[in-house]
Parts: sequence; structure tokens; C-alpha cells
Amino acid sequence: QVQLVESGGGLVQPGGSLSLSCVVSGSFISLSAMRWFRQAPGKQRDLVASITSSGGTNYADSVKDRFTISRDNVKKMLYLQMNSLQPEDTAVYYCNADARRTLSDNTRGYWGQGTQVTVSS
Repeated sequence: QVQLVESGGGLVQPGGSLSLSCVVSGSFISLSAMRWFRQAPGKQRDLVASITSSGGTNYADSVKDRFTISRDNVKKMLYLQMNSLQPEDTAVYYCNADARRTLSDNTRGYWGQGTQVTVSS
């Protein structure tokens, strides 16, 4: 089993910052790409940012130059630093990771339970 647990969400004023973390635990032999998604009420879940195992990053246009994704492969952690937050960034943020459990298993995606980020004055 592979578990992902997010933390760091909360309420912040417009223009403020928040830092999200995601820890990956359980039984697996490799982690490849990791991602942050978000889902606002009544909307689909959208990709926010992704990072490869070697550190290559990609961002949604809406968060470029404001958000920074990073990872620690030793600690099996994923991070999202969010600056200049706006009300439209309000959503539940989900951690996603591609993991391979055994040599005979395929790499598959796993999800965390999500953490709420609310940007409001």
C-alpha cells in the first residue's frame, strides 16, 4: 500500500503565502513523477504543477511565477510553495505520485486525501 498525506492548508488573505507538504509512505520500490492538483467547488480537478524524479518542473499558466514545486527524494516529500495567493486559488489541493510497489507491478498513480486552501479577506 502507498499512502500520501498532505498538510499545510489553511486560510490566508489575498497576497499572502502558504506552503503545502505531502509525505509518501508505505511499501514501494520507486517514485517517479509527482504532482499537485486542485479542485474548486463545482469544478474539475486540475493539474497545478508537476515534477519529475530528476527535478524537472512544469506549471499551469495560472500559477507560473507564483508557485514553486519541489521534492526531497530521500525524505519522500513533495512541496508546493504558494505566493501571491488570490481568491481564485481557493480549492482543495491534492498530492499525486507515480509509484511502483514491486518489480512485478506496474507504476501507478496514488492520491492523498487533500488539504483545503482558502484565500479570503
